[in-house]
Amino acid sequence: MTNVPSKPIGSGAHDQAGLSSEAARRLLAEYGFNEVAEAKRNAAAALLSHFWAPVPWMLEAAVLLQVLIREYLEAAVIGGLLAFNALLSFLQGKRAEAALAALKSRLALTASVRRDGAWVMLPAREIVPGDVVKLSLGAIVPADVRLVSGSVLLDQSMITGESLPAEAGVNDATYAGAMVRRGEAEAVVTATGPRTYSGRAAELVRIAHGPSAEQSAILRVVRNLAMFNGLVLLLMAAYARAHDMSGTHLIALTLTVILASVPVALPATFTLASALGAQRLIRHGVLPTRLSAVHDAAAMDVLCSDKTGTLTQNTLKVAAVRAFSGFSEQEVLALAAAASSEGGKDPVDSAVRAAAEERGAAPEQALNFVPFDPATKFSEALIARDGTTWRVVKGAFATVAALAATSAEATGSANELATRGSRVLAIGCGPAQNFRVAGLIALSDPPRADAAPLISELASLGVATVMVTGDAAPTAGAVARAIGLSGPICPAPRIPDRVAPADFGVFAGVFPEDKFRLVKAFQTSGHTVGMCGDGANDAPALRQAQIGIAVSTATDVAKSAAGLVLTEPGLGGIVAAVKEGRATFQRILTYTINALLKKIEMVLFLGGGLVMTGDAVLTPILMALLLVTNDFLTMSLTTDRARPSPRPEVWLIGPITAVAVALGLVKLAFSTAVLAVGRFGLGLSIGPLRTLAFFTMVVDAQATVYVIRERRRLWSSWPGAWVVLSSAVDLGIGSFVSLSGWLTPALPVGALIGLIAAAAAFALLLDAVKAPVLRRLGIV
Repeated sequence: MTNVPSKPIGSGAHDQAGLSSEAARRLLAEYGFNEVAEAKRNAAAALLSHFWAPVPWMLEAAVLLQVLIREYLEAAVIGGLLAFNALLSFLQGKRAEAALAALKSRLALTASVRRDGAWVMLPAREIVPGDVVKLSLGAIVPADVRLVSGSVLLDQSMITGESLPAEAGVNDATYAGAMVRRGEAEAVVTATGPRTYSGRAAELVRIAHGPSAEQSAILRVVRNLAMFNGLVLLLMAAYARAHDMSGTHLIALTLTVILASVPVALPATFTLASALGAQRLIRHGVLPTRLSAVHDAAAMDVLCSDKTGTLTQNTLKVAAVRAFSGFSEQEVLALAAAASSEGGKDPVDSAVRAAAEERGAAPEQALNFVPFDPATKFSEALIARDGTTWRVVKGAFATVAALAATSAEATGSANELATRGSRVLAIGCGPAQNFRVAGLIALSDPPRADAAPLISELASLGVATVMVTGDAAPTAGAVARAIGLSGPICPAPRIPDRVAPADFGVFAGVFPEDKFRLVKAFQTSGHTVGMCGDGANDAPALRQAQIGIAVSTATDVAKSAAGLVLTEPGLGGIVAAVKEGRATFQRILTYTINALLKKIEMVLFLGGGLVMTGDAVLTPILMALLLVTNDFLTMSLTTDRARPSPRPEVWLIGPITAVAVALGLVKLAFSTAVLAVGRFGLGLSIGPLRTLAFFTMVVDAQATVYVIRERRRLWSSWPGAWVVLSSAVDLGIGSFVSLSGWLTPALPVGALIGLIAAAAAFALLLDAVKAPVLRRLGIV
């Protein structure tokens, strides 16, 4: 506990009297309100920050040059795209604030507090360390406390991850957010607000931020383009100055090259592809809370899954019944039901009575019933049997064995059931002179029916699953074996600084900070981590992981911190997210290769054209038109058919760039050959030659889209409807400009038809070159 009061709280009986109003005011001024403060940010500064990155810099430079040469329409088009991307990024940045707001709502709204010697109801935010509060049935613990009188049964599953309720008596501690399932107690507050167990989790949610593969990929693509095209631009500028090109023409040439170099639609395409993927996931019962989660799901190679409520049902059930001393299993259940409360909230008693009803074991009629008492650690009942009064006791095996005659068989069975991860209850019964252990009942939180198939299918997709839980190692190990999780159990509470999935299959006895550190340890080892959970205790790890996944029954805290929320029961949505994420990745990869090789070809084509003609073979307005039509043609690939990869996706920027360079050079040979025919074969002047260069780039882009969209031969699958439609619009605009004489001198229709036929033939050649290049560089 950090920042606790200098005087130990609850250290003596006098602390049970509570605080005076004056003392409470002083402590409130010292410690602040019992709430998690929201992180405030300046909205204007946050929005402006999205204009300060490599892609915006290149776009801003292009806009500035266009304004300098009074090309205002082109400047407005690029500026609009820049503003669109910035606004999308700004809106996504609100997710961390939502997580904090949800975690704040976990605190109880009001609490019963002793002030000035009297019990009063106060807003929970006004509680201070040292206050005495009352914990009653159904209440939520308003702060971290230590019990000073009474006893309660606490449901802490959403806080600590422990599936079984915990008994708490005098001097026991519990946490803000736990629910009282039985009993009543008084407790002294030991920590409030950000110093509570949940408050520290909220701080971890605020600072947690998993690295985004999408953002990293964009930066590396832009870096490679800037380095390559910047060098070409410098060489072209030097060549132009050496040949006495005027300053106006040099500015126009520079602007044309910048426009050719900037991947204007790259951030927007990543966003659009993820948005379309998110829509498909919603139909599978998966709700992405941030678009980058769709992309990150493709790269996930480790899934850290919480146990309680995620891999298990978070419901106690009778797993086994063992009978001794001439009793049957039916009789053991009937006796246990007699010593269990009826219609109460005790999950143990409810599980026992439910099992008795399912198996037709009618409870013995109790003459007297005493509910579970933490002081004695058992419940008991008196029943009439064989003309005498029998005592029936239900409690932990060690407790009942100390009261009743037992056998080696019973001790061995209790140990065996415990090693399976079950909570073992013993049933003692009989008259006073013959009180003995009649049988054992094993309780467990059973695995979900879909847990084992999920783990198996994820393994086939190259995703390793590890269990992360606050439960003890025997319980966690038993569940792991039941759902097919292999690997040793990591000794608690040690979390290595670096860890691989093969090192451990189960991490047991961990706290929220441990889960958070475990995710970071996997990330430090180079893994892309998914974290699946349901409770407030999982929120920091959900936020830190590249792909946080909250199940349908998760708390609002977990759902707000996660990147994906499963909206339907079961865990099948995780597999759907992985597959859809990988299909989305393939669409983005197709766009990226298209964009890279076009930018590389275009800049080199402009350089070759400058040497061939002594002038820029494309004007800024023609380049801007190509920029809009070609980029939006390739953006249609985000709607195309795609096959998910059988392995986690990784951005291999080096090989991807190499593919783009290799295929770009092949394309450059085609476009330069066409330009050479026009310049030297047909003797075209610079005006018609620019039109020829423009239409060559249009049909060249068409060939590229249909070749690159399919990793196999280009005819292996039909393109999507939007790809075909965008292709037709792009070709129609290019043909109109080239035939009408608008913006550039017209070409005869025969020349355009010849170019289209040449591009179709070239597509077959490029497709034949593509396959070995992709295989060689490991792009599938």
